[in-house]
Amino acid sequence: MTEGNPLLPTREEHDMLGERELPAQAYYGIHTLRAVENFPITETSISDYPELIQSLACIKQAAALSNHELGLLDKTRTEAIISACKTLRSGEHHDQFLVDVIQGGAGTSTNMNANEVIANLGLEVLGRVKGDYARLHPNEHVNLSQSTNDVYPTALKLSACLGIMGLLEAMGTLQRAFQSKAIEFQDILKMGRTQLQDAVPMTLGQEFGVYAETLGEDIERLKEASSLMREINLGGTAIGTGINAHPEYSGLVCRHLSRIAGVELMTAPNLVEATQDCGAFVQLSGVLKRIAIKLSKTCNDLRLLSSGPRAGLNEINLPSMQAGSSIMPGKVNPVIPEMVNQVAFEVIGNDVTISMAAESGQLQLNAFEPIIGHSLFKSITHLRNACATLAERCVVGISANPEMLRAQVENSIGLATALNPYLGYDNATEVAKVALRDNRRVYDLVLESGLLSKQQLDEILQPGILTSPRMPLVHP
Repeated sequence: MTEGNPLLPTREEHDMLGERELPAQAYYGIHTLRAVENFPITETSISDYPELIQSLACIKQAAALSNHELGLLDKTRTEAIISACKTLRSGEHHDQFLVDVIQGGAGTSTNMNANEVIANLGLEVLGRVKGDYARLHPNEHVNLSQSTNDVYPTALKLSACLGIMGLLEAMGTLQRAFQSKAIEFQDILKMGRTQLQDAVPMTLGQEFGVYAETLGEDIERLKEASSLMREINLGGTAIGTGINAHPEYSGLVCRHLSRIAGVELMTAPNLVEATQDCGAFVQLSGVLKRIAIKLSKTCNDLRLLSSGPRAGLNEINLPSMQAGSSIMPGKVNPVIPEMVNQVAFEVIGNDVTISMAAESGQLQLNAFEPIIGHSLFKSITHLRNACATLAERCVVGISANPEMLRAQVENSIGLATALNPYLGYDNATEVAKVALRDNRRVYDLVLESGLLSKQQLDEILQPGILTSPRMPLVHP
């Protein structure tokens, strides 16, 4: 986007600040040029979020159809805008969306970037040169009946809906991977732990079943939060009063947008409130934080259960993905769970950013929606990638060490608690005390004391007996 290169043909455009030269073949215009110069912040452009570009194109297409039906836009211009929008929705020319994701102006630069690109694509359809805005104008025609203040938040919400679909799919894949392991490990007995101390026996299948269950709960919470993204303020224009829009426009454009985007949307009952309120984004971010926290806890467990292999718990084996050290031969690290932990930390930080941005809005508009959108898109995208990677490159390859797990059960003081209904409280207490004092196995002490026979003890130590509520099968 170099300006003033004598080797490249240019065109001149003007705005309220004056004239500027742009590359003749650029689909963006002067407003985009100024925004790129004003916001050299992240080196991440809005084109890095293709769902956002597609959402903007869907909105502009729906607006053109609505304005035409209301007699506000002629057929020729309408068809040119629709053609341009379909081109963008197919994935073409996203490289023309150059504005940084963090920008002042409540998203005006993003909206203007879209208006200019669509106008110049439409001018090509009409056989005109780029920049011939008298024939098809970014503001007069592409932005007709609209304001950044209803287009931009609607685009953020629609983008979030599209992104959430991918996240839900990835979470479902991960949930199924944990469910498969729960079935595979359903008969493997192990010790449960509370506060990192021996508790009572459980099965490894029960442990992995919890990871699947917690994902299922979060999937439902995410679906609920996603429904909040379907209420839009399109048609409210500048502050929600609908100034410069036809009285029937808001309902009509919502119907067209729902059909084009394939997402059932609804117009907010109070557009003034909807234009200034960011509560839906806060709610969604909170659910994403919940997912991140619980997913990170799961990964903490996987790292702990696989610790060792000689000096740790060594209950499960994570698949070896890469060499773990430049100095320690043979070391393999739990790199996939570690990656997920870090994504979780980022999502939690993004939630803080979104909370602050939502709180900092004033009066009829929140100027900080660009950072809200950027933070939401990062959280959704990175969680989606993390879930898919965790499932594919870790969970499906996890194996158990049943001999180690069984030995820990037989050696644990916690076994005395499990045997309490069969031994009686006083006998169980004495066995636990001696086991601790003499560093003996509870299993061996029970046999030596004659409290239970080996047949009785082995029967009790079946996973189905020890890990579910039931009456004792034998009595001393």
